[in-house]
Amino acid sequence: MLRGTGDLGVVIERADGAVQIIEQQSRRSLATIQGMGDLSHASVVFSRDARYAYIFGRDGGLTKLDLLAQRIDRRILQAGNSIGGAISQDGRLLVAQNYEPGGIRVFDADTLAPLADIPAITSAGRPSKVVGLADLPGNRFAYALFEGGEIWLADLSQPRKPSVQRFAAGMQPYDGLVSPDGRHYLAGLFGEDGLAMLDTWHPERGAQRILPNYGRGQEKLPVYKMPHLRGWALTSRHAFLPAIGQHAVLVADRQSWQPTAKVPVLGQPVFVMVEPTHRRVWVNFAFPDNDKVQVIDTDSLQVITTLTPGKAILHMEFTARGDEVWLSARDSNEVVVYRTDTFEQRASLPARSPSGIFFTWRAHRIGM
Repeated sequence: MLRGTGDLGVVIERADGAVQIIEQQSRRSLATIQGMGDLSHASVVFSRDARYAYIFGRDGGLTKLDLLAQRIDRRILQAGNSIGGAISQDGRLLVAQNYEPGGIRVFDADTLAPLADIPAITSAGRPSKVVGLADLPGNRFAYALFEGGEIWLADLSQPRKPSVQRFAAGMQPYDGLVSPDGRHYLAGLFGEDGLAMLDTWHPERGAQRILPNYGRGQEKLPVYKMPHLRGWALTSRHAFLPAIGQHAVLVADRQSWQPTAKVPVLGQPVFVMVEPTHRRVWVNFAFPDNDKVQVIDTDSLQVITTLTPGKAILHMEFTARGDEVWLSARDSNEVVVYRTDTFEQRASLPARSPSGIFFTWRAHRIGM
């Protein structure tokens, strides 16, 4: 049958190295594709036409999946240990970020042919893990060096002749994200409090330190799982971010980057994600509260409901216009679908140890 790709998505089945292709409106699985390798820490980006999903696996695998033909189009092993990737603004370049051997590698999105290899070497001359890779306008990419304590800005407008700028960030950056307009790149710091922010419109100003009290130094509880910055909620006015080692979501002003409120929640938050309408923020938690999800009203800054969707809620994904949210319940072996306005459960789809859920609307967003 003829089918468009705008209503499709993929669900990572991490235990089996498999990917489900799902259809959102019918809330059903169309196919399960095996042979993806180690998906214990997988990420996905989409081609510009949303026909192909590119899966970056923990084992260094890069797989091009044809969503319409429901088969693997191409697959390579590009590194020994990888934790994700990104696609360029024009859709022509794929970039993988690597733990081993470190650095980033650039590939042709059509053929997966290698175009460039940029090692990550610290100022002391040692290799570094790369984290927090994000695409930027102009076929640029920002990422951080965990051991190097730096943010690198790579210009790949000429992919066979890349140029790189380096900026001091702080101790052990562990993740990063870019604002929806592609202007500001933020790196979280594992080794000290605070975050580093680079204005990619004016990189000559260097990386600025913001939220100096944010981080491990103020923790009052053991940290069971470090939050993912890519799961922050950025609205036009505020940033909602998981407090590290606390049962709270912090709210910061996006102009001054000063904290303005703290919303108490039942556990240690991992993902703090905003609906496309910016009306509500959804929060999942680290063990032992990872069977629950709480919803915060962005106007009142109050928790308005607590849901128990299943065991080990790992990831949340909204539909493009925000009418539904899909939740992966790893230990319940299912994906659960809720309405965002009434919090009514609409569907449950079987999946073996599901983790990441990625919809094709991501093809048209920066930093996704």
